[in-house]
Amino acid sequence: MAHRPVGSGASVAFTAGAASTSSSFSVQSSVLRVVAVGGGAHISVGATPTATNTDYYVPSGGTATLALSKASNRVVGVTTGTTTTIIVPEGTQVPFEVDEYVSLVAVGQSYYDFTHQKVLSVDTTSGVNGYHQTRMTVNHNTSGIATAFSAIDATIIRSNKVSVYGVGSGTLYYQQVQISGDA
Repeated sequence: MAHRPVGSGASVAFTAGAASTSSSFSVQSSVLRVVAVGGGAHISVGATPTATNTDYYVPSGGTATLALSKASNRVVGVTTGTTTTIIVPEGTQVPFEVDEYVSLVAVGQSYYDFTHQKVLSVDTTSGVNGYHQTRMTVNHNTSGIATAFSAIDATIIRSNKVSVYGVGSGTLYYQQVQISGDA
């Protein structure tokens, strides 16, 4: 089986009997490869995970490949305020649900960028003035931005974190990968 790395790998230290959580990362692949070094670890992956001793177990020195759910879309508009409304192209839908977390990258207008913010609502209205699932509101304050959104290349993408509950102490290394071939 061949692994092709996607993005940068990262790590999170853990101690026995306690949960540690990583920084957020944009989900760019459908597979997350994890390696536990120094101690066994229970692992949970999601928007706001807190691992416990009942989650997926990886023994010390062990590796696992866990499934991720990718979702992203191009952004064609942003309405600023104490919450932020993201607009995706007509004819497409917001691929996120309420309570998921997302990150935005707006090339050329980085002051619009944000990381790991909660989706508060997805507008499902339709009709003459409706937007039928092309807008969502995110819990991110952009009220200080006065420049109109005009980024030609902007993307909204699902973001997750990794939480580790230690059985012993050690480090969990994780990397998004693409997998090809048979074992």
